[in-house]
Amino acid sequence: MVSSSRYNGIIPPLITPLLDRDTLDVEGLNKLVHHVIQGGVHGVFALGTTGEGPCLSYRLRREMIHRVCSEVRGRVPVFVSVTDPSFIESVELSKVAAETGADVVVLSVPYYFPAGQTELIQYIERILPHLALPVMLYNIPTLTKVGFELDTLKTVSGFDRIYGVKDSGGDLTYFEDLCRLNAIREDWSFLMGPEEKMIQAISLGGHGGVNGGANVFPRLFVDAYQAAVAGDEATAARLQEQIEAFGKIYSIGKYASRIVKGTKCAASILGLCRETMAEPFNQFYPEDRAKVEAILDCLEW
Repeated sequence: MVSSSRYNGIIPPLITPLLDRDTLDVEGLNKLVHHVIQGGVHGVFALGTTGEGPCLSYRLRREMIHRVCSEVRGRVPVFVSVTDPSFIESVELSKVAAETGADVVVLSVPYYFPAGQTELIQYIERILPHLALPVMLYNIPTLTKVGFELDTLKTVSGFDRIYGVKDSGGDLTYFEDLCRLNAIREDWSFLMGPEEKMIQAISLGGHGGVNGGANVFPRLFVDAYQAAVAGDEATAARLQEQIEAFGKIYSIGKYASRIVKGTKCAASILGLCRETMAEPFNQFYPEDRAKVEAILDCLEW
């Protein structure tokens, strides 16, 4: 673990509680924020993949940013995804984030039209002066079609206002190579997305996780992170088993949206918020909800 890195620990990608397709469940959001902060998390991340950010209207995204910052009240850093196919909309979201008290904006590859690596470097160079906060890059090639190649990240490591990478690619070899960029930028943080790989990512030089399951059981992931950092292999192994047991909720259902559905369903079962999904997705049917409930009943957390 490189002590000079800016961002460490467990930073849950908050689900976006909804009452309907364009109405935020404010009570549920407030409960959720309180729940994860009480669970010891080191930050929160709004409008990411687990938060269904790209499915939400720009109006609702702005409200989500306002509400999260208002409820967090500076207790932990707030990360906000500003990824959008539109350069201008990303810039505008960054302004809202800055105005409402967020700490970091998160930027992925603009989706829909696949960009080349040279185009990505130029895009980052052009957009950075317009973003109102420090920036963390977000690698998620399964959804953006294109990922950040290591040579691209080496190039942009020369840009002062970038402070690390959240990697959801799931390739541990790539992640290990990514962590070697600390030799160039000691202040960069490398955060693992897939939660079942978070503990191993710490051993490879990572600094924490942006793990969806921490919406539901924040203390489980915080304790696992702390055990990994401390080198407590026995505790880390025991908690890894619990993380993998919880992860069974992601295999329920047959569509890719089941990861977010499972997380929202679990949060609903705990009484945190409704499980209403953003369009075009449906929440779990009763038989699948029962499967999630059965998995949660078997966990210690």
